[in-house]
Amino acid sequence: MKNNAVQVIGAGFAGCECAYALAQAGIAVTLYEMKPQKFSPAHKNPDFCELICSNSFKAMRLNSAAGLLKEEMRRLGSLCVQVAEQTQVPAGGALAVDRDKFAQKVTQMIKAHPLIEVVEGEVTQIPQEGLVVIATGPLTSDALSKAILEKIGRGYLSFFDAAAPIVEAASIDFNKAFWGARYGRGEDDYINCPFTKEEYDRFYDALVNAQGVELHEFEKRDFKVYEGCMPIEVMARRGRDTLRFGPLKPVGLRDPRAPERRPYAVVQLRKENREGSMLNLVGFQTNLKFPEQKRVFSLIPGLENAEFVRFGVMHRNTFLDSPRLLDSHFNLKSDRRLYFAGQMTGVEGYMESASSGLLVGHHIARQLHQKAPLALPKDTMLGALSAYIADESVKDFQPMGANFGILPPLEERIRDKAQRYEQIASRALKSFDKALKAGEEKGESV
Repeated sequence: MKNNAVQVIGAGFAGCECAYALAQAGIAVTLYEMKPQKFSPAHKNPDFCELICSNSFKAMRLNSAAGLLKEEMRRLGSLCVQVAEQTQVPAGGALAVDRDKFAQKVTQMIKAHPLIEVVEGEVTQIPQEGLVVIATGPLTSDALSKAILEKIGRGYLSFFDAAAPIVEAASIDFNKAFWGARYGRGEDDYINCPFTKEEYDRFYDALVNAQGVELHEFEKRDFKVYEGCMPIEVMARRGRDTLRFGPLKPVGLRDPRAPERRPYAVVQLRKENREGSMLNLVGFQTNLKFPEQKRVFSLIPGLENAEFVRFGVMHRNTFLDSPRLLDSHFNLKSDRRLYFAGQMTGVEGYMESASSGLLVGHHIARQLHQKAPLALPKDTMLGALSAYIADESVKDFQPMGANFGILPPLEERIRDKAQRYEQIASRALKSFDKALKAGEEKGESV
């Protein structure tokens, strides 16, 4: 390790982005990567930034959440966005890449940088000195996972991602749904979507016949440990009325518009964030394919036109309970030497992972250059993602990708979705540029 170098563990999207941002700021980096000496169950390519699943980084247009994220990253000097544009392949409106050329190019640029030293081999313990960034991804090795557990406490690290879908509150049809709590206890904290028998039967038949995602072999071995997070479709196959006596039980709920009529079944949605702009489907952990989730869950009364900001997932994924552990700079509250970046912080997606590493690189660089921290506003995509992973009001924390639901709503309500997203993106970029400009003026806080 170079003297006083920042140590970055993991050469995936977050680790490479972080190392490159630091080096570009004139800071020496030691980047540790266990490949090619050791591979995770999902990795095969010895190069950095290996794409495991899709070769797409999602939409490029600015009025999309993914496009806005990449534009903000570009303005911060992102390595991954730069290389993606150099290695892209035709994909309509999406930014897709030749996965091998992308990984090769990132690896070349990292290894060629004079301020980055690459050290091959597995890291099994957290370094005891200096600034450290842990960016080892959703398949962190057992040895390092154990070391992280010892550092943060056993209750703050998950090894299986079992999450229900999340929808935008503004997209729910309140001509069919209503606010209310079971038996009227407490505040009306839940949105309730009531079924008639005919609606429930149609939903049930679609659910039990929907197509699921095939788990990897290493995920199948782990899955038996997580029977407490049974997929909704698996539970439903135990019998037509199983859901009605489980997460869809209608007892204690009455639609105030028709109190004399008891619903046959009820889906409840709970606030995902303090503002209530996002809501998760209670008890709907699922392993269905994303298009199937959209098709089947849109049969729920009130969700016919719901905008899904995140679909349900159920797979092997190491991630932190970040709201209890990290601040919005991805810095561990209990030990300011340590930062985390990437999917293990609760951001989900290739570019989201890269963006967290990019931000950590900038935060550390500003710290070492004795500048005030970079604090991007919540109406920017990077600022909103940073705020989400540090939001202590999120009790049942689950990973989240870029979406417009985590940004504050516009002051003026715009019904047309395309126009609304254009306005949100325009506001975000203006706010982003203003924050960066303010941050460069005498190193003052933004």
